[in-house]
Formats: sequence, C-alpha cells, structure tokens
Amino acid sequence: MVTTPAQIDDLQVDDLQGKVTQKVVLENVSWQTYQALLADLGNHRASRLTYDEGTLEIKMPSKLHEIINRLLELIITALVEELGLSIKGYGSTTLDREDLQKGVEPDSCFFIQNADRLQGLDPELPEDLPPDLAVEVDITSSSTRRMGIYQQLQVPEVWRYTKQGITISRWSGGGYVECEFSPTFPMISPAVLAEFVQQRQTTDDIGVVRYVRAWIRDWQQNEANSSET
Repeated sequence: MVTTPAQIDDLQVDDLQGKVTQKVVLENVSWQTYQALLADLGNHRASRLTYDEGTLEIKMPSKLHEIINRLLELIITALVEELGLSIKGYGSTTLDREDLQKGVEPDSCFFIQNADRLQGLDPELPEDLPPDLAVEVDITSSSTRRMGIYQQLQVPEVWRYTKQGITISRWSGGGYVECEFSPTFPMISPAVLAEFVQQRQTTDDIGVVRYVRAWIRDWQQNEANSSET
C-alpha cells in the first residue's frame, strides 16, 4: 500500500517547444499495488510506469517526446529491413521482475537478435529474455532510474535521446558502457542517428525513412567497393 502522499517530483517544461512533461513519484508502494495499478490502467494509455523497490514513478510524455520516439522506431525498422534482419517491436510493454522488485516501461523496445525466439502474435515474454534494444527519450525528464533497472534486467543495448545528444550504451556485465557504434547496427553511431533525426526538420516521417534507406544503401555500396579493391 502507499503509506506516504504523492509528491510532484518534477513539472518540467521543454524550453524549445513549451510543452509540459509531468512526472509523479510515489514512495512505499508495494509490488501488489504496482501490479494492481498496471491492471487498472490497462494497455491503452500514454503514461509510463517505473517501479524500483517500492518507488513508483509515473511519467506523462510530451508531444515532442512522442514525436522523437516514433521517429526512432521508424529509423530502427528501416535499418532492420535494409540489413535483412528480423525484428519484433514491443513498444512500451511492461518489463518487470518480482524477484528484483523492479519494473520499467521503455519508450520503445525491440527483439532483433532474439526475434525468432518469440512466436505468434502475442507471445509470453520469458523472464530471462530482455529486449535486445530499448529506447529512452529524455527531453525534459531524466531516465537515470530506468537505466538502473535496465542494468538489472540486463538489456543488452539502450539508446538515449537527450537535449545534449544521442548516446548508445552496451551492457557489459557490470554496467553500461557508452559505445562509438551500435552493437546491433555496427555502422550506426550517435552522430549518424542525430543526422537521421535532423532530417525531420525539413521533411516528413516517410522522408526520414527514405533518407535512412538511401544512407544504408550508400554504405553497403561503399563496403562492396572496398572489398573489391
């Protein structure tokens, strides 16, 4: 049960867009209450819930947050298709472990290397099989707590979009290490991801996808030419 009143931890404003992201933090929340809240809220909601050993964080993403998140989803899907990989996207599905007393809802998550292990339209996720890639968009709200939970769940790769830029982190066994290139997409660096996202300033979502596809094909052609010399 909740034994202390809700505290408004942050009511933050995106300085560039003037849009509000609200985050509420509740202390001393039991695992049972957390699970009951998940069930009551259902799947069709905008909020993201994070649970960390009794601390429950509820975040309501801003419009810009969702634009960036959907854009990164499109970029990842285009990369996978162009590279001939498999993918199963799980959006902001709840990843929780009662034994760890932790739960998190990524902005987006994907099974890529392990996509073939999940069969059917709505398969059960094995407790020991975290997503291969999680995405966090941190325009006005820090994902520090969520990164700690990803570490406990051993999510292999996390992309974080912040006002300071994009980072790619790899789980190394003892924590996360920032990478120069994505473990899943070895040709993709944070700078390249930023270049992809920047295209949205002058085109629509499909224009960004076309740009990503053209970039990958150019990269593949350059790799083929290099191997011939």
